[in-house]
Amino acid sequence: MVWNRIPDQVHEDVVDFALEQEDMTPRELAVKYTDEKRYFVSESSVCRILSAEDLITAPAHVVIRAADEFSDKTTRLNELWQTDFTYLKVTGWCWFYLRTILDDYSQYIIGWKLCTKMKAADVTDTLELALQASECDQGTVAHNPRLLSDNGLSIVAAGLAD
Repeated sequence: MVWNRIPDQVHEDVVDFALEQEDMTPRELAVKYTDEKRYFVSESSVCRILSAEDLITAPAHVVIRAADEFSDKTTRLNELWQTDFTYLKVTGWCWFYLRTILDDYSQYIIGWKLCTKMKAADVTDTLELALQASECDQGTVAHNPRLLSDNGLSIVAAGLAD
């Protein structure tokens, strides 16, 4: 027996649950299943279970394998910043979202904000904090940092374009 294997009964229950919630993504199914059934199943496990049952179709786009490292490496501070939300659930309370801005060269988190929602305003607030911490908001900066993100909804929102 494998210690981290999902029991057959849970496997069947996840399939039944997914068939009842046809409009949900594997991520949404994993969260809702964990909330309602009080049994943690990760998004990747839901994907594996549904794929094994032939319930997930192939994406309509081409998947490109990521490189092991950037071909265009950073050579100085504030050349490239990476940003993303991390999901944190406080059981019995609510979800929190940690927005971070990380300097690619130093791997130092230069700005962060703990939020209760994922909105474009949270992204701009965190960027402002990072600009202040890095002092890129003072004086003349030859090159503003480039921003690398996963292009989530809060990043591509119309409010961020202003």
